[in-house]
Amino acid sequence: MNRLEAISTAVAALDEKTVLYLVEAAIAEGNNSVDIVHAVQEGMRVVGERYEQKDIYLSGLIMAGEIFRSVMAVARPGLESELAGDASGRVLLGTVAGDIHDIGKNMAALAFRMFGFTVEDLGVDVPPESFLEAARSFRPEIVGLSGLLSTAFTNMRDTVALLRQELAGSDPMPVFVIGGGTIDEQVARYVGADLWTDDAMEGVRLCQRALENRR
Repeated sequence: MNRLEAISTAVAALDEKTVLYLVEAAIAEGNNSVDIVHAVQEGMRVVGERYEQKDIYLSGLIMAGEIFRSVMAVARPGLESELAGDASGRVLLGTVAGDIHDIGKNMAALAFRMFGFTVEDLGVDVPPESFLEAARSFRPEIVGLSGLLSTAFTNMRDTVALLRQELAGSDPMPVFVIGGGTIDEQVARYVGADLWTDDAMEGVRLCQRALENRR
């Protein structure tokens, strides 16, 4: 098992002390900080599966979130150079109606905030009308819709359609990005999203590029 695999395994086991030891060792060995965070995200996905299988409970999810936060603090200097970009802006995030999964959304919110974005997180099971109300007051450059269940894809599509209709004439129209472990190009086309990702750090990179291109 290599160092990155060991990090994923330790995260899945919710062993924070070992995770931080391995992360610091990986950085000292010259591993790419983005790759390290990806390894942590792989472990977080296993944590999510363990929760759904009732192998762990809510306290385990909270612990996983704290582990991710601690890793991001350690990896931040490397991430700032590897994900360099001048663009920052306002990001509206939420898990769409019909879905209460929030591990990926919470990781994305933390990552966006680390790189200078102002984030408004609407939580989970958010109906299209709530996204619209928040978009009108917050005026985001990015609207991020999270979901894991296939049944949530229709609500993603309805949310994007409502915002595009009601925000027509906005300058500029927000960039719509969807995220989740089951998201792919086909889902993005169905939803009508501008961007898609199944990785929190890659989502930040995509949004940085999108805003830089606009400016």
